[in-house]
Amino acid sequence: MTNLNMSSATRIGLNCLALLGVAVAFRLGESIFIPLTFAVMLSAILWPVVEWLNRRRIPWSIACMIAVGLLLTLLISVTLGFAVSGLRMIQGLPNPNDPTAIRQPYEKFRSQVQRLSPVSVDSVLPEDPEASIVLRSFREALQSENVAHVVEQRSQYMADLLFELVLIMFVVLFLLMEGRMLTRRVVEIFGPSSEMQGRALGVLGEISESVRTYLVWRTLVNVGLGLVLGGVFQALQLQQAWTWALLAMVLCYVPYIGTIIAGVPPVIDAFISVDAGTALGIVIFYVAVVTIEGYVIVPVVMGRSMQLNATTVLLACLFWDLVWGTPGLFLAMPLMAALKAVCTSVPEWKPWANLMGTEEDVSVKKSSRQPPAQPTEHDKTIVIDASPDPVKNGPASERATKLAQ
Repeated sequence: MTNLNMSSATRIGLNCLALLGVAVAFRLGESIFIPLTFAVMLSAILWPVVEWLNRRRIPWSIACMIAVGLLLTLLISVTLGFAVSGLRMIQGLPNPNDPTAIRQPYEKFRSQVQRLSPVSVDSVLPEDPEASIVLRSFREALQSENVAHVVEQRSQYMADLLFELVLIMFVVLFLLMEGRMLTRRVVEIFGPSSEMQGRALGVLGEISESVRTYLVWRTLVNVGLGLVLGGVFQALQLQQAWTWALLAMVLCYVPYIGTIIAGVPPVIDAFISVDAGTALGIVIFYVAVVTIEGYVIVPVVMGRSMQLNATTVLLACLFWDLVWGTPGLFLAMPLMAALKAVCTSVPEWKPWANLMGTEEDVSVKKSSRQPPAQPTEHDKTIVIDASPDPVKNGPASERATKLAQ
């Protein structure tokens, strides 16, 4: 094969073109790639569970069904929690046909804004509720036909989500039942060499371990975060305390962006239903909690293998949101964990792993690469005394003599 002498600019251009082609392929095949990616990641989480059940003398196929059933029960419970919270929120909305039910929250909200604002708010929030454009828009949105339309759209969305969930569960079941065979077939793609197959198997294991570590610990941290937030919100008498806690548990899978979005509803709820001081206290408390969670708890439980710099995380979120939309935001971090595991395992790609990692992660790797210690005089003596007979093995004795010198 003819070697092509390409300049650096040409290679960079071809790499960018290849990246663009991959993004387009992912975009066009999102109906296949999104369920498959979710299924592969869920399979990585459930694999140790299936192995544990199989060691308890449960047949492999039955163990796979039990693991998938437990996962499906958990997902249905979370979905029902959101459905119940949504219905409670709808029932708690004021009746648009009752002027008193609309006037009281409006006047309370306006008085708090007026107390905090250095200028008059009459142009935005007039004293007469009937003259407020915001209130009229809110009242129109609460009309029965508009609410019914929104509920119909959400119901259609939930139906599509349920279909995707069933599809993903079937793929997860098949991946678990045929995982060993599929792993052997994937490894065979890298050639007949046992060295290459062992290397490919190690990379696959590293990817599975990285994704599993991130998803399991991220889930445990999110559950703990939700319990803490829900307890505090309930103590502060927010109207939808556990709804916002459940929302934070889900949105915190999306780094930075999801955390910020999850903090907005409880602040608005406190500002409207309690007072401005409580809203400010929630802001301070929420920032403190997510800061401790992001910079103390997560690095400790996940280790340095999951340390990604903020630039890499934000670019990954933007890229996968562009390619797959909202599902891409939730898949961005697990995909980056898998990509970093690949780059770390392949020597030629380690600079890319360092590029994605933090400065601390890179410095630790560099400090671990210390040169081997020079043999001491005691070691030299041992080598010389342990050397074979020069008559039987002249070259070995000569090497020991040179080492001593």
